[in-house]
Amino acid sequence: MDIRSSGGSRIPFSDPDAMFAGFTRDEIIELACCAGDFLLAIDENGIVRDLALNANDKGLASQWIGKKWVDTVTVESVAKIEQLLDPYYGGEAEWRQVNHLHGDEGEDVPVSYRVFRSTDNRSTIAVGRDLRAISALQQRLLKTQQSMERDYLNLRQTETRYRLLFDNISYPVLIADADNLQIQQANRALHSLIDAAPGSIDGKALTELVAPESREKLLGHVGAASVSSSAEPVELRLIGLEGTVKFAMSAFRQSGRQYWLINIDDGQHEVPARQSDRYVLDAVEKMPDAFVLTDEKHDIVVANRSFAELVQSASVEQLVGVSLSRFVGRPSIDLGLLKKQLKDHRNVRNFGSVVNDLNGGVEPVEISALMIEREKPLFGYSIRAIGRRERDLPTGGRELPRSVEQLTELIGRKPLKEIVRESTDLIERMCIEAALAHTSDNRASAAEILGLSRQSLYSKLHRHGLGNLPGKE
Repeated sequence: MDIRSSGGSRIPFSDPDAMFAGFTRDEIIELACCAGDFLLAIDENGIVRDLALNANDKGLASQWIGKKWVDTVTVESVAKIEQLLDPYYGGEAEWRQVNHLHGDEGEDVPVSYRVFRSTDNRSTIAVGRDLRAISALQQRLLKTQQSMERDYLNLRQTETRYRLLFDNISYPVLIADADNLQIQQANRALHSLIDAAPGSIDGKALTELVAPESREKLLGHVGAASVSSSAEPVELRLIGLEGTVKFAMSAFRQSGRQYWLINIDDGQHEVPARQSDRYVLDAVEKMPDAFVLTDEKHDIVVANRSFAELVQSASVEQLVGVSLSRFVGRPSIDLGLLKKQLKDHRNVRNFGSVVNDLNGGVEPVEISALMIEREKPLFGYSIRAIGRRERDLPTGGRELPRSVEQLTELIGRKPLKEIVRESTDLIERMCIEAALAHTSDNRASAAEILGLSRQSLYSKLHRHGLGNLPGKE
C-alpha cells in the first residue's frame, strides 16, 4: 500500500507570523512532534543525523542514526526513499509509505513519511507516522474475512448435499410452511407421482394438491399433528390420482418459523412410520458440530461422532452413561447454569465454556442447548469448538489490560490463582515499561522509583522478556 495525499486542499493560517510569534523553539518542536511518531533529521547525503520520537520504539529508531536513510528500509521501499530525498522530485506534499527493517526480529515496520526541505536543500526533516496499528487491523480484517468465506463455503457445500439427498429420496416428500400451508420444497418423487414439472408446485398451497373431499380431513390432521407429535398418518386423495395416499406430518423449526415435513406413502415405496426420526438421527450423527443428549442428571444418553472426537474418546458407546459434567466447563457449575436457564427459557444460545477431553486437553467452545419436555425431561447440547476461530485471528503486538468483563470470561477456563497471577504480571510489566520510559531507559533510576534493587529489576526484566543487558547507569 502506498498512501499519496496532496496538500493542495489545505487551508493555511491567514497570518502565520502572528500565530507563532509567542511560541519558543522548543514549543514549535513539540508541536512538530505531534504531527508524527518519528521525526528524522537527514543531511544532504541522505544520512540520518538525529531523530525525535513520539513513540516507545527508541530501540528500533536509535539504530538509524549514522546510517543512510535508504539503508534502513526494505528493498521495495528504496525507490520511494530516493524520490523523497530528490530535491527535483516535487513530492514534498505527499505521504509515502515505506517499510523499515526491524533488526533481528524480521518483522517489517510500515511508516508513512512526508519530507520538509530547507531552502538551501542541505537538510531534510522527515515526519513519519507509525502504521503498525492500522496494519494489524487490516490483518485482523483479512483473517476474519477469510474465516467468513470458509464458513460460507462450508454452508454452501452443506446446502448442496442437503438438496441432493432431498431430491434423491425414493418416496414423495415435501416441506410446507406451518402458518399458511404453503409448499416450500418438494422432491422429484412427488413431482413424478402427480405428473408435474420439477419445481412447479413450489409456492402453491398444500390444499391444492388434495382433492376437495379430502381437504377438511387434511386440515383436521394438521391440527392434530400440531397438538401431538405422535398423530397417526391420515389417508387422503390427491388430485389426479385414483387411489389414496397416507400423509405423515412432523414439525420442525428453522430461523424462528415452524414447518411441516410431510412423508407421502403411495403404496409403491417403503416409507417407515417414523421416517422423520431417521432423518434427524442421521443428520445429528453426521453433523460437524458436537451433539449430546443427556437426562436430568446430566448422564449422556446419546452422542454423535463429533462429540467423541472432541473429547478424544475411542467410540461413542464408551460415553453413554458418563456424566457430561466430566467434560464440560467446571463440574456441576456450567451445566447447572445451563440447566437453570433451560428451565426458565427452554433454550440457550452461544454459552461460552470449555471442553476438557480425556487426555487433559482444553478446548474453548460455544454451547447452544434446549430442553425436551417429557415426563422425565431430556437436554440437548450442540457444542461448537471455537479454538480455530481464535487461532485464525492475529493477536496484537502488545496487550492492553483486561477489562472486568474480559476477566470474568476467564472464570471457569482458568483457576483463580492463574487469573490473578496473569493480571499481576501484566500490571508489573506495564509499570516497569513506564518507569523505563520515564527515566529514558536508565535502569538504575527506574529501580529507584519502583522501590526495587537493581538485581530485582534485572530479574523481572529477564522474566518479562524485556531484555537482560545492563542499561544506562
